[in-house]
Amino acid sequence: MIAGLAKSLLMSILVVGVPVLSHLTARRIELRLIPRIDLYVSAILSQWLLASMAAAVVWLAGPGFRAIGFQRTPASDLAAWAAGLAAVSLAALGLVIVLERLGLWPEESDLVQILLPATRVEKIMAVGVVAPTAAICEELLYRGFLFSQLSQWLDSPPWALVVSAAAFGLAHAYQGWHGMVRTALLGALLTIPVIRLGSLYPSMAAHFLIDAVALAWLGPRFLKQDQRTG
Repeated sequence: MIAGLAKSLLMSILVVGVPVLSHLTARRIELRLIPRIDLYVSAILSQWLLASMAAAVVWLAGPGFRAIGFQRTPASDLAAWAAGLAAVSLAALGLVIVLERLGLWPEESDLVQILLPATRVEKIMAVGVVAPTAAICEELLYRGFLFSQLSQWLDSPPWALVVSAAAFGLAHAYQGWHGMVRTALLGALLTIPVIRLGSLYPSMAAHFLIDAVALAWLGPRFLKQDQRTG
């Protein structure tokens, strides 16, 4: 009974609570005045807090870490899937940037631009801490815990993919509707190796590569951004 309540509560937080908080956060004007490094620290702590909650639920209430994707993956499969997923995702992101510069796609939200690193220290923190945090925590939460639970509850991995990807997109409400759509599609893409291999590691590796390149190069190079230093 308690185990079921804990799982349901965490699922509610991921599907409803995080999207609502993301939406409310995007409306806070004062957020635009906070130094970039402080925003990074806040995001890192929030993600590790949620991931720790999920890890505690999985450990104490089941189904166990192996069941949600923490199992050994052949190095060749890991490298091939990670490289392929990252290449497809970054190519799609590059296309979006081109369309944006041509005026054929909405501009990124001001919060996305504010979060792009501008100084060397910010880039090091973005690649060395922010990107791996997102890769580990978000994959554990959405492709690990949430997808696993939805697969059991819905008795349908395809529908579990749709719902978990939608929740992942909604969690990025601060990016605007176009950012949520893009993120939901990424979430669906990152779920494929979990279904095919039963492992989270390829998705984690791909997620890291995507965020690292986007934060360190693609975003700062091609998008307008706030010029504050952290």
